[in-house]
Amino acid sequence: MSENFDLFESGKFFTGVNYWASDSGMFMWRNWNEKVVDEDFRVLSENGISVLRVFPLWPDFQPLRLHLKGGMIGSEFRFGEEPLPFTEAGECGVDEKMADRFGIMCDLAHKYDMKLIVGLVTGWMSGRLFLPEPFSGRNPLNDHLLMKWETRFVRYMVRRFKDHPALAAWDLGNECNCLGSASHEDAFVWASLITNTVRSEDRTHPVVSGMHGLRPEGTHPWSPQDQGEILDILCTHPYPLFTQYCNTDPLNTMKPVLHATAESVYYECVGKKPCFIEEGGTLGPMIGSDEVAADYMKASLFSCWAHDLRGFCWWCAFDQDEIPNTPYDWDPVERELGMFTAHRAKKAVADEFRSFRKFLDSLPFDRLPKRIIDATVVLTSGQDQWAAALGTFMLAKQAGLDVDFCWYRDEIPDARVYILPSVGSTHAITKRAFDRIMEKVYDGATLYISVSNGTLTHFREVTGLYIQTRNENPQEGGNMDVEIDGDKLTLYPPYRLILESVGAEVLLKDQTGNPFLTENAYGSGKVIYCNAPLATAAASARSVMTENGQMTWSLVHPLYKIPEMLGLRSPEKKARSKNPSVCITEHIADERTRILCVLNHCPYEQTAEVELEGCRFESLMSEDGRAAAEPSEAGFSVTLPANTGAVVMISENDN
Repeated sequence: MSENFDLFESGKFFTGVNYWASDSGMFMWRNWNEKVVDEDFRVLSENGISVLRVFPLWPDFQPLRLHLKGGMIGSEFRFGEEPLPFTEAGECGVDEKMADRFGIMCDLAHKYDMKLIVGLVTGWMSGRLFLPEPFSGRNPLNDHLLMKWETRFVRYMVRRFKDHPALAAWDLGNECNCLGSASHEDAFVWASLITNTVRSEDRTHPVVSGMHGLRPEGTHPWSPQDQGEILDILCTHPYPLFTQYCNTDPLNTMKPVLHATAESVYYECVGKKPCFIEEGGTLGPMIGSDEVAADYMKASLFSCWAHDLRGFCWWCAFDQDEIPNTPYDWDPVERELGMFTAHRAKKAVADEFRSFRKFLDSLPFDRLPKRIIDATVVLTSGQDQWAAALGTFMLAKQAGLDVDFCWYRDEIPDARVYILPSVGSTHAITKRAFDRIMEKVYDGATLYISVSNGTLTHFREVTGLYIQTRNENPQEGGNMDVEIDGDKLTLYPPYRLILESVGAEVLLKDQTGNPFLTENAYGSGKVIYCNAPLATAAASARSVMTENGQMTWSLVHPLYKIPEMLGLRSPEKKARSKNPSVCITEHIADERTRILCVLNHCPYEQTAEVELEGCRFESLMSEDGRAAAEPSEAGFSVTLPANTGAVVMISENDN
C-alpha cells in the first residue's frame, strides 16, 4: 500500500472532525477569514484532532451563470458577465480566487500537522442543496451537462492539489446520494465517473465513498458492493437518531454504542474495502447531554478501534447556531453539533477525543492485530438486512462471539460457523449459494438458521425437522414463550411454524411444546435451527428502566443466551467474559501474547469475571486509569467505569 494510504492502514486509528469555519460555517469561502481558520486549526490540533474532512462548496468554486438566447436557449457559461478566462481554472469553470483560498487552508492544515479528506462534489450539506445557478432543478447524478461540469471541476481540483503534503484522501463529496434520485445504474456510472476523473490525475491518494445509507446490491440504488468495486475506502455516517432501530435506547447503552461498529463492519465485509466512520455524533443537546455524548463517544471510539475501523470523524468541529443563512435558519438540529461552540469553548466530547488519542499513543504497540472471528453471517434477499446484521452483531457480542458478514450472491468464504439469520422471503437465497454452504457444513462446519417468513430448499433433510403447518402469527395471543437458564424469553414472531422432529435433537421447546431450538447432524457438521427470527427481534427490542433506575438493553433481553449455549466460539480464543455487557475482542500479538480489548457497554460501572484457557493475566491499561483488574484462579476479574474500555495483555502459561 502506498504511503498515501497510511491513514487507512489496518490496525491504526485516526481521530478527526468534519470542518467548517467557526465564524461562517459552510459560507466560509465567500466570507473568507484566514485568521479564523488558523485559530480553528490550532484549537483542533491541540485537542488531538489529526484529520479534517473539508468541503469546497460547489457553487462557490464553480460560480457559473448561463447566458440565454431567444427561446430560452443556452448560449454560453460565464462568471457573471465576464467570459470564462483562457486559463486552466477558467476552462474548468473554477473561480481561481476560491481555489487560492482552499490552498491557504491546506497550508494551514500542514502547519498544524493535520491531514485532509477533501469532499469534492459538495452540493448537499446539512439539509440544503447547493448547486451552481444554471444547474438548479436538474439532477447532478444523471444529467450529462451537469456531469460534464462536475468532471471539469474535479479534474481541476485534483490536478492542482494532489501534491499538497496535507492531502490524505479524496472524497466523492458529501452524501452525494442526496443530490437527486438515481437508478442503480445511475449510481454506478456517476460514482465511476468521479472516481475515474480523480484517478486520471492522481493515482497515489485513495478515493473515499462519502455516501451514507447504503444497502446491499439489488435492494437499493447505492450499495456497498458497487462502492467497494469502484472506490478505495468505504465510510459510514451512523447517527442513531436517523438510523432505524438505533434510536430506541439511550445513547450510552449497548445498541447505540455498537451502532457505528456494526454498520461499518457490515459495509466493510459486504463491500470488501476498508471502512471508517466519516461522520458521527449525537446530533445535539436535545438528544443527549454533553456528559452523555462524551460517554457515548468514549465507548464508540474504543469499539470502532477494536474492530479495525480506520478512524472516526465527529460532526462537526464548531457549533453553527449564530449563522442566519439556510439551512441553519431552517433546522435546529443542524446548529449545535460542534465539538466546540462557535466561540471555540470546548465541550466534553472534545476531551474524550483528546484523551482517547493520548491513550492509543501510549500503548506498547503501534498497530492492533485483527480480532479473531467466530462466525460469518450470510445476509440474504428479501429480509431486512440491516436489522439482521445489527441484531446478530449485538447478540454475538453478548454471547462472546465475533462475526463478520457476507452477501449471499458473493463467494461464500471458508468459515467454521455460518449464521443465516431471520431468513425473510420465498426468494431468500440461490440454490448455488445454499448448496455451497451445505457443502461446507457436510465437511465439518456449523450452520445456524432462523426463519422469519422465508423458505429454504430441503429443509427437512438439512434441519431434521418436518413442518406440519405454517401461518401468519396472530397479533393477539401470538406470543412464543421459552425458558432458558432461568429466564423467560417472550417473542412475537411474524410467522408460526408447527414442527415435528424427524431426527433433530430438540434443545428447547416453547410453552406449547413446539420445538424452538434444535440441532441436527449433517455429514461431519451440524445444523442448528431456531424457530423465531432472533436477530430482527434483537434489533427492534427496546430498553426499559430497571428497578434500580438503570436503563439497558442487555439486562432486559436475554436473547444472547441462545447463541451463548450453542458452543459457537472459535477454539482459537483463550478469553471469555461472563458478563454480557462487558464484551471482548481477542487479538493475537505473537505466538505467546494476546491483546484483549475489553469494553463496558453500559452507562454505569460493571465488573466481569473473565475466564482464561491456557493463559495468564499480565497487565491492564485504560484511558483514565480508573479501570482495575485482579488475577484469579480461572483468569481475572475486571472492573470498568461507565462506557469505558481497557486493554488487557495475556500470555500463554509456561509448560
